[in-house]
Amino acid sequence: MVFPSPTAVKRRNPDTLFSEQSADSGSFAFDEAVTAVFEDMINRSVPGYQTMLGMLAVFARRHAQPGTTIYDLGASLGASTLMLRRHIEAADTRIVAVDNAAAMVAKCRENLARHPEGPPVEVVLGDIRELRFAPTSLVVMNLVLQFIPPPDRAPLLKRIHAALRPGGALLLMEKIRFDDPAEQQRIDALHLDFKRANGYSELEIARKRTALENVLVTETLEAHLARLHDCGFATVQPWFRCLNFSALVAVK
Repeated sequence: MVFPSPTAVKRRNPDTLFSEQSADSGSFAFDEAVTAVFEDMINRSVPGYQTMLGMLAVFARRHAQPGTTIYDLGASLGASTLMLRRHIEAADTRIVAVDNAAAMVAKCRENLARHPEGPPVEVVLGDIRELRFAPTSLVVMNLVLQFIPPPDRAPLLKRIHAALRPGGALLLMEKIRFDDPAEQQRIDALHLDFKRANGYSELEIARKRTALENVLVTETLEAHLARLHDCGFATVQPWFRCLNFSALVAVK
């Protein structure tokens, strides 16, 4: 398996949404403009993203069980869905990819149509908080929970836990914050350096941060761990961290 770095990913439709030439669009939204540049945006903004994405292949082989539905919640362009589709080995499985942004769903369907091999996939336009879960063995939430209002997070996770078969897993990838102000400042500075190294200007960085304020709400890693245990998961293991982004696997 190869995990390319952000600079190794071919830049199609480069992200210039928050550049000097672009109009200030207010609060961040997963609209058509974001959808068009999302692949470039996420690779240049999230350190370790390709590693977290690539490791889905490992978890899919281990946790996907025959006769179950696999969920990609907040599927965006379908990158996680495609990784699952390529590497699920369990028989008689299907994948349901859900997103609440119409532009993302349209692009996801287009991307998946180009790679039909593997289990069948249903792409659903809808709110994951209202989803009725079929028996499942693997649920992926890739940088999604952080966009859900905090009071709604535990109820959703409890419903996921209830739908999982024993041995099934939730894969949660999130931007995190830190209780220690000095550590928060150090990690923030490194994250900004990461964005600068990937070609974002100071203006673009500042504008995007303003747009995401009160839209993306982070929590500490400790808060995530405690809530997952409270929701009934027997084992919760952080398996990756790069700066202020972390990935966890929670097993029923």
